Amino acid sequence: MTNPLLQAWTTPFQIAPFAEIEDEHFAPALVEALHAHMAEIHAIADSPDAPMFENTIEAMEGAGEALDKVLSVFYSLAGADSTPKRQELQRDFSPKLSAHSSAISANKALFKRIETLWNARDTLDLSPEQARVLMLTHRGFVRSGAALTGEQVDLMKEVKSRLATLGTQFVQNLLKDESDWVMRLSDDALAELPDFVQDAARAAGDEMDMDGPVVTLSRSIIVPFLQFSPRRDLRKNAYDAWAARGANGGDTDNRGIAGETLKLRETRAHLLGYPDFAHYKLETEMAGKPFAVRDLLMQVWEPAKAQAGKDADILEKMLHADEIDGPLEPWDWRYYSEQRRKVEHDLDEAVLKPYFQLDRMIDASFSCATRLFGLEFKPLDLPLYHEDCRAWEVLRDGEHVAVFIGDYFARGSKRSGAWCSAMRGQARKPKVQSPIVINVCNFAKPSAGKPALLSYDDARTLFHEFGHALHQMLSDVEYESVSGTSVARDFVELPSQLYEHWLDVPEVLAEFATHAETGEAMPQDLLDKVLGAATYDMGFSTVEYVASALVDLAFHEGDATADPMQKQAEVLAEIGMPHAIGMRHATPQFAHVFAGDGYSSGYYSYMWSEVMDADAFEAFEEAGDPFDTETAKRLADTVLSSGGSKDAGALYLSFRGRMPGVDALLKGRGLAA
Repeated sequence: MTNPLLQAWTTPFQIAPFAEIEDEHFAPALVEALHAHMAEIHAIADSPDAPMFENTIEAMEGAGEALDKVLSVFYSLAGADSTPKRQELQRDFSPKLSAHSSAISANKALFKRIETLWNARDTLDLSPEQARVLMLTHRGFVRSGAALTGEQVDLMKEVKSRLATLGTQFVQNLLKDESDWVMRLSDDALAELPDFVQDAARAAGDEMDMDGPVVTLSRSIIVPFLQFSPRRDLRKNAYDAWAARGANGGDTDNRGIAGETLKLRETRAHLLGYPDFAHYKLETEMAGKPFAVRDLLMQVWEPAKAQAGKDADILEKMLHADEIDGPLEPWDWRYYSEQRRKVEHDLDEAVLKPYFQLDRMIDASFSCATRLFGLEFKPLDLPLYHEDCRAWEVLRDGEHVAVFIGDYFARGSKRSGAWCSAMRGQARKPKVQSPIVINVCNFAKPSAGKPALLSYDDARTLFHEFGHALHQMLSDVEYESVSGTSVARDFVELPSQLYEHWLDVPEVLAEFATHAETGEAMPQDLLDKVLGAATYDMGFSTVEYVASALVDLAFHEGDATADPMQKQAEVLAEIGMPHAIGMRHATPQFAHVFAGDGYSSGYYSYMWSEVMDADAFEAFEEAGDPFDTETAKRLADTVLSSGGSKDAGALYLSFRGRMPGVDALLKGRGLAA
């Protein structure tokens, strides 16, 4: 049987031939690709030639092409279009990939060559980027345990293998809890909702073959339901199910996984000589140390909590005015906040939403990229992994830059959240390759024949993920390991959060926020109200985020807790978490932290990057034009094109000339004193 995953891809832009790939191809392709990659690694490690940058570091950069192809396809499907078979494969692949990685980092001959180059780095006449790649390679090997000996090597291998298995199980448990729960809506309960929520509920029911409208745990459905349903009992049912994901007992309960993960991370850090996992993880980030993270978060926490307290008092009075006794609860906040917004800002989400059509917001994100960076977007007709996906060729001055794929609609087979990934990163060495980038979102899919409508927050998410995509597509470096978003975790959110600012530019909304039925532009008075309410309920959103970031940091600083839920409760009590606000991601659902190491001890990164993005957009404001050509070019040249080829702090300094303080962030969130 010919395996398309292992063949040369002669498709346009060498994109994966999705139409030819079956689940049965993945397991044999992985075995062969792992073998091929290990053979390449052994050839490098055992070379009789003296180590040079080209025959060691650059050769490693070019190794594993077949493995990259297999994994880029598989994990794109596993995250965005999961099936029981793919979940089974994912559970099987995780320990194998961990063992493969451990075998490479434990290869003493290979590490000796890298160490030799590192010790002789000042005599090698390397370019700045080559010196950076050498440093990152050497550091990565050391932090992976390459310098360990004896029993430590085996223990590190066991720890990493178990962590890989636990991370996979955590995500799959969460997906199962989210896809299994459903709440049917009666005709009366449905009629009390705005048209766009009704439409989303009907579409969800159709997808699940429920013969009627339903509420699911997809954020694009449950959040507007909590905003608009006057049925407090139904809101409570929905919120309780949302909060209980991963904590329902049985096979999908994530609480034990979280505890074991924290203990294993502690063991890993101790093996490498660090006092705890937070110190290990933050060593390579801009923040550097746990105290710097805590200091930033607490500077934001106090004013956010104060604002949330004032807001809670107002919302609770509204609750009591409805003749409901007792305190404001988490399932009440969004509902009464929406009612308050109608009164104080004369804004009704049901009136606003028809102006935020998905297609028009995609056009808006493209238009801003055209004006800022000279990019053009040409629709492509390609077979992709799901019928909901769309693709564009990205060009500049008529020359190919990248392929961009958008997968925008929620479905039961897709994990929650939104993300950007690269099926292929940009590079010039060892061979030239252009990026293939995917944005995945979870917007409510409309009924047949109706346009997809977004909330303002949804539109912001679209711009956010496209900012990540631009970071990938505008990359202009030599080596893939430092291309695109291969940067410090607390720097990676800068381009994405910065790009959100262009959604709020009045001329962008004036052009692209057009009504789904009439085609008319958003009236000026409504536009003014939207922009005037940009920081509305920011106390709530800041509190739910910062609380999650503080819990994440506490999990990884000091001794690992044996009871994560108790530790979570202690942290929330210590900071005075408002009763009516839940964490954005409670421990059993905290995939950022427990699906892998990516954001572990690093969920603060969004806030760290926001300090920079608020300051960075001020550069355009100081220039007097959000599309100022010179400022946009400087941003592209210093930040967006450089990837991780230079230190993150140096990149920001080269763009802005100084490092920012927290003041711009607080001002942008409406929390400044």
